[in-house]
Amino acid sequence: MRPYTDVPLWRAVTADQWANWKWQMSHRLTTLEEVAQVVDLTPSEREGIARATSDFPLSITPYYASLMDPRDPTCPVRRLAVPTSHELNLSPEERDDPLDEQADAPVPLITHRYPDRVLFLVTDMCSMYCRHCTRRHFTGQVGHAAPRRQLDQAIAYIRDTPTVRDVLVSGGDALLVGDEWLDYVLSRLRAIDHVEIVRIGTRMPVVCPQRITPTLCAMLRRHQPVYVNTHFNHPKEITPEAAAACALLADAGVPLGNQVVLLRDLNDCPVVMRQLMHACLKVRVRPYYIYQCDLSPGLAHFRTPISRGIEIMEMLRGHTTGFAVPTFVVDAPGGGGKIPVMPNYVLAMTPRQVLLRNYEGVVTTYTEPDYTPRDDHPCPLCHTDHSQLGGLGRLLYGGERALEPPGLERRQRAHGGHSHAREGVAALHRTPPDAAGGARDLAAAGAENLADGTLPPAPPVEDFIPLGEVLEVPAGTVG
Repeated sequence: MRPYTDVPLWRAVTADQWANWKWQMSHRLTTLEEVAQVVDLTPSEREGIARATSDFPLSITPYYASLMDPRDPTCPVRRLAVPTSHELNLSPEERDDPLDEQADAPVPLITHRYPDRVLFLVTDMCSMYCRHCTRRHFTGQVGHAAPRRQLDQAIAYIRDTPTVRDVLVSGGDALLVGDEWLDYVLSRLRAIDHVEIVRIGTRMPVVCPQRITPTLCAMLRRHQPVYVNTHFNHPKEITPEAAAACALLADAGVPLGNQVVLLRDLNDCPVVMRQLMHACLKVRVRPYYIYQCDLSPGLAHFRTPISRGIEIMEMLRGHTTGFAVPTFVVDAPGGGGKIPVMPNYVLAMTPRQVLLRNYEGVVTTYTEPDYTPRDDHPCPLCHTDHSQLGGLGRLLYGGERALEPPGLERRQRAHGGHSHAREGVAALHRTPPDAAGGARDLAAAGAENLADGTLPPAPPVEDFIPLGEVLEVPAGTVG
């Protein structure tokens, strides 16, 4: 990290200005000419800025730009921030919304994929638009906090859905809205009895640590339990400023987790990944997930084979402390959710013994106890019959023989598509056809509400909070 005053663009900037997150936001690098004053741009970077940013914006905070090596285009910080011509190369498997979040959107701003938790997108803004962003179809498309009427509609959905106990407030970057605006959202979520925890997704400690202020932390403390997941991708991002921001949050009683994306030629190395996990723990950030890079447009140059992630997990498990080992997940294309992927440590299994291997390749056996499965109904431990368990629980506890997608070709071939055949298949499933159809209709309505992958159609301008109000910038303080 070079002193920011070494860059002519910031030579006259005072220390107080540099430490002010609102100054950082109002002086982001957004043009080729500005970035060229900080690093020596390659032809590929120049083409990326000129052409790729028409689909996904360019925005780099001065702080994060100061971490970039001005002469090395392979600098990991630089690769995360500066677009290249590689983003113009689209692959047939890529999708605007690879995780199909729109299909699981019952109302605008909400994705309800898992039974007990929802994603709540309070803004499409980010302080920096990371070049590996998975939500490119949404992020940076409008440039505002969500309108209050849509926020209230989303909060009403959470209030009216008692199965929701966990809300992930994200965007965009959830900490890019002002303290009062975020307090408005958290206060209303906290007033809902069945919402037990609130999580905030943010990259601010990484790209703009100045945003983490004592005032923000005091507000978060009032709404505990609040968890923050941040996004360090490389050890170079963990600077003294980032460490100080994490310390403020941790001292306010906010548990911190880290989600890293596996990126080719950037962190797809077991040594670099282990260094990152250790560096996170030293600033009180618990490693949480390693994500396989998603199939968003123009990201083929960032993606690695899943086998590379498994190899890295092999070199973490057993080679470092257990809570330094995150879970490697593939967020399944098409909305299947996060699927954990790991090396196989179970080699064989009999009714009496399980053959296991450890991280060194040592093979051992574990002798199974005499154990009679409990068939009591209700269960003496939870006092239910487990009928509330969905998914594979329907096979383990619900008496069903198979889980089948609708419209299997072989079912149609075997029975000629007659109604009795369809009724026979439907009888395997406990969900009434009307209920399943209703769920599909709800998902379709959600997808329609999100209007082809962007925020819902913009309301009148007066319904938006002005950007200056979102950032809480007092008159005359931003120059």
